Amino acid sequence: MAEEDTPQNNGAAQPQPSPPQPRMQILAQFIRDLSFENAVAQKGAPQGEVQPEITVQVSLDARKRGSDTQYEVITKYRVTSTNKGDGATLFLAELDYGGVFQIDGVAADQLHPFLMIECPRMLFPYVRRIISDMTRDGGFPAFNMDPVDFVALYRQELARRAQQTAQTQVPADQKLS
Repeated sequence: MAEEDTPQNNGAAQPQPSPPQPRMQILAQFIRDLSFENAVAQKGAPQGEVQPEITVQVSLDARKRGSDTQYEVITKYRVTSTNKGDGATLFLAELDYGGVFQIDGVAADQLHPFLMIECPRMLFPYVRRIISDMTRDGGFPAFNMDPVDFVALYRQELARRAQQTAQTQVPADQKLS
């Protein structure tokens, strides 16, 4: 007996179940390390006109926690202000800020970029506020850090690792027998 077209099966293909949507929940946020050094207060103000030049260095780290779906992501920021004229340091601010995340529905091959891009992106507004308050409370104008492009940062790190791997591999014709 042939299958009849019924309202449940009107000849159309049944829809395939969609993959689970990625879900992220911040379980905790914390300051792991915080440091502010006011070189102007220690050494005195530089002579002449002060033209501050600020550099920001960012590094990231992630690790799995006890649960299969929990991860800890640490973002590290180093903000250095120097006088453009003589290169003297005005202040140095360092912040290691972490978050514990519950992550579900992310494919294993996409987990590393997710941890290194999306999680730091969620923590960034808090980091920006802490650094702004820290510089202001340290006697300088509040430093409102520009948003960090975590995608570009991730790509740079992948390129650096690929270059490092290429440099450490010895071509077959150069190997000693």
